[in-house]
Amino acid sequence: MPLFVNKDRVFAHQVHLLEHKLRSKEERILELETENAILHLRLAECIGKLHQSRVKDDSDLKHNTQRISRSSLTKLLSEVQDLKHELSEIFGVYVTFATELEEQSKILLDKVSKSSAGEEVQNLQARVSALERSLEEERKQCKVERQRRKELHNTLVELRGNIRVHCRVRPVLPLDYLQPSTSGSGHTPVEEVIQAISDDTVMVNCSKTEMHVQSKIFEFERVHAPEDSQDAVFEEVKPLLRSLLDGYNVCIMAYGQTGSGKTHTMLGSEPLELLSETQQEAQQGVVPKAATELFQLISEKPTESHMVEVSVIEVYNNEVYDLLSQNEKGTMGQKRDVVTTSSGESQVLGLTYEPVNSAAEVMQFLKKGLKLRAHCPTLIHTDSSRSHLIVTLTVSSKSPNALALARRLQRAKKDMLSSSRKQFWSPQCRRANPPDDFLLSPTSSPCRSPSPCLSPSPCPSPRPSHTPDIFRNKLQLVDLAGSECVGMSGVSGPGLWEVSCINRSLCALSDVLGALAEHRPHIPYRNSKLTHLLQDAIGGDAKLLLMLCVSPTQHFITESLQSLGLGSRARQVQKSVPRRKNNTLQV
Repeated sequence: MPLFVNKDRVFAHQVHLLEHKLRSKEERILELETENAILHLRLAECIGKLHQSRVKDDSDLKHNTQRISRSSLTKLLSEVQDLKHELSEIFGVYVTFATELEEQSKILLDKVSKSSAGEEVQNLQARVSALERSLEEERKQCKVERQRRKELHNTLVELRGNIRVHCRVRPVLPLDYLQPSTSGSGHTPVEEVIQAISDDTVMVNCSKTEMHVQSKIFEFERVHAPEDSQDAVFEEVKPLLRSLLDGYNVCIMAYGQTGSGKTHTMLGSEPLELLSETQQEAQQGVVPKAATELFQLISEKPTESHMVEVSVIEVYNNEVYDLLSQNEKGTMGQKRDVVTTSSGESQVLGLTYEPVNSAAEVMQFLKKGLKLRAHCPTLIHTDSSRSHLIVTLTVSSKSPNALALARRLQRAKKDMLSSSRKQFWSPQCRRANPPDDFLLSPTSSPCRSPSPCLSPSPCPSPRPSHTPDIFRNKLQLVDLAGSECVGMSGVSGPGLWEVSCINRSLCALSDVLGALAEHRPHIPYRNSKLTHLLQDAIGGDAKLLLMLCVSPTQHFITESLQSLGLGSRARQVQKSVPRRKNNTLQV
């Protein structure tokens, strides 16, 4: 049977339970209130007792404090009296010392006033300190003005395009102590007459020589003292290498007498095998350092493709020899001819160009060429170079936007041909004689054939339009042979002809510089194979750096003055502003 639950009885039972709980809670609240009242009463009693005890403690503390303060004051009073007594004794000692010091000061002042030397010493000390301060200020101002003058002069050089001339004064070497005197008795005493007095000025002290003239001052773009290192010399050359990759031809030439340090400056010390790697880098000359710097700059330009080729030439007895191409005997390079192209550039026919990918490969080919270079011992130098050495690094770069430029050129040519109604000299080749205002670069010349086109259609382009333009820049590093007189070098026989050819080629170089400085209508480049070969660098639009190497001793004063004079004439040459080889097209 189903079980039925009475809900009313369940609800009544729950109500009864809740009422019971409520009554128990009310009783508990009443008990807590009672306990709270009792605790309040106890708290009031405690507060009263605490107040009474505090009043009592305050009265006791006040009484004790009064008693302690009286005894302290008595003790302090006695100590103050003792201090006063000691202070009076110290004051007496001070007065005694002050009196003695004053008497001694009066005595010293009387002595100083009686002595005039004391006043002079004080005046001199004051003047010295003032001069030192003035000298320090002048040095700071001179340094600032010198830097400013250098920047302005470099800017002027860029604008005028004249030749940069640096001078390097070598230190005194053992060969200077072995030079015989002109009288024939003993050796000439070593005396330095050429000094680098600043970073751009050389002074020749002619009063110490037999020349009865005043001292001469020569100013150049940079002057290196004997203590300057190879790195310091190359730091002044390094900016030109960046110009090489910017599209300029660069030439660095060392000029000077025999034994003045030209080969050391350009090639470095030999042999380097006995030195450590750090010492080898420090003793390297301009050529190896320039090759290293060039490939370092090329590695920083990944967007353009560059190719470097090296060639080594010597000019010996007014003949040009290719040192990278040996003849049948293997004793000297092949003889080459120098020609001038239609664009006015000098070119060596059949010259050997070796592709290189690092500075080490450049030095390998250079060492190969140096083995064939002409050398001969003289009285001045035991291993004197008898020829002019020219190391050329040719950098070929491809323009990244040549395709776009070729397309622009084709569109411009089509527009000109469609708009122009002018009849040209050959109706069969309309592109053979373009209008005067339509200028094309030599690399984009429309018709190169010497004979007129026979087909009625326009003559085809000499190469596909997608062939990228190749721009070639040259870095020429020249180690000239030393200028010397026959009596000083002591050569005889075939050596006389060598000396004659060297001096004639250097005189031709001086004549070319003089003609350029005087703006003559004719420049005698072809008086020598050397000047003909360097025609682009001397009179062209290349950036030329002439490094003068001079000896500081009195024995070589004549040759040193000749070198410094040539450098002064070279500074007066105003070349055309160097043109950057770029891919701009004029239409």
